[in-house]
Amino acid sequence: MSTVLANYNGDVIAWANEQAQLLRAGQFSQLDIEHIADEIEDVGRSEQRELASRMTVLIAHLLKWRYQPERKGNSWRLTTEAQREDTAYVLKKMPSLKQNLNDDQWLSIIWKKAKAQAIAETGLENLPDDYPWTMDQILNPDFWPEA
Repeated sequence: MSTVLANYNGDVIAWANEQAQLLRAGQFSQLDIEHIADEIEDVGRSEQRELASRMTVLIAHLLKWRYQPERKGNSWRLTTEAQREDTAYVLKKMPSLKQNLNDDQWLSIIWKKAKAQAIAETGLENLPDDYPWTMDQILNPDFWPEA
């Protein structure tokens, strides 16, 4: 087991390949169960981070669209559309992530990050403290907030 742990701590890719070989060979007693469990959980966390990142960018762009209308451009539109499409794809492939969209604590964190991003990119200071749109609006490809 010490070589498995050395691989895990030093080269997680080599460790993962070794674990896959052990699984396929049916050598279950040699598996590094604790680290395998950690890695499986981390896959879920990674997908959650991706959704959070996409939602942050999407909401930041909607904020910029709404609160800096004189700067609206094709770049903002394309980024917003891409984030909506990518978010829809992630939610279709991993429907269990949809529960985050109804989690007030998660939404609060996403809102704060999106607001901070929009402020950093525009210098705007008059952004609302709470998100002004519903999740359906945010994800709706036809929704564009107007000033």
